[in-house]
Amino acid sequence: MTSVLVVDDEGPIVRTLRINLRARGYDVITATDGAGALLCAATDRPDLVVLDLGLPDIDGIEVIRELRTWSTVPIIVLSARTTSHDKIEALDIGADTYVTKPFGMDELLACLRAAERRLALAAPPESDPIIDAGTFTVDLAAKTIRRDGVMVHLTRTEWAILELLVRHQGCLISGEQLLETIWGPEYLDRKNYLRVYMAQLRQKLEPDPAHPRHLLTEPGSGYRFQR
Repeated sequence: MTSVLVVDDEGPIVRTLRINLRARGYDVITATDGAGALLCAATDRPDLVVLDLGLPDIDGIEVIRELRTWSTVPIIVLSARTTSHDKIEALDIGADTYVTKPFGMDELLACLRAAERRLALAAPPESDPIIDAGTFTVDLAAKTIRRDGVMVHLTRTEWAILELLVRHQGCLISGEQLLETIWGPEYLDRKNYLRVYMAQLRQKLEPDPAHPRHLLTEPGSGYRFQR
């Protein structure tokens, strides 16, 4: 049974989520503040986290930042904050998906299913190779990258994109597939996200970002990693 940690200080929302998620076979754990969320995450080890940002003690952004120091659990933000800045910050520091309030239960359930699929598709660490692209190497098990022998820092989102492309090296991955896998089904029309993040990856990894050799764009079709 998949366990979900629901973190929200609004009682009606917590009750609604508990009833709906349990009715669909999820094991539900709840917390009403950031400190409780971190404690539950550490002690109960949930498979998924649904997190409000506007918590009474610790801001949800700080909860995400703290969780990401020791956990890779998928985090679905459920927040009334609707600005692009809030969404980008949450995604960049480690959230997997961002859903705005008021929300539809079907939308949230679709995000949970997408997160479960990503968990199911994760390859076991022992089968992860080190990919040598010449000027940079990708260690999929250690989740590290070196360029000319120097460690390269990627954001969680940049790593997620690169990992998906590298694991399917030589294969064309559509923009829609990348958006759904990394951000969730409600982001299928946000193709500008991919252009921004691919540009950032090329700046960090390609010898000549304007003429990439490894992180390739197939206009109108998708993206491909080529050694």
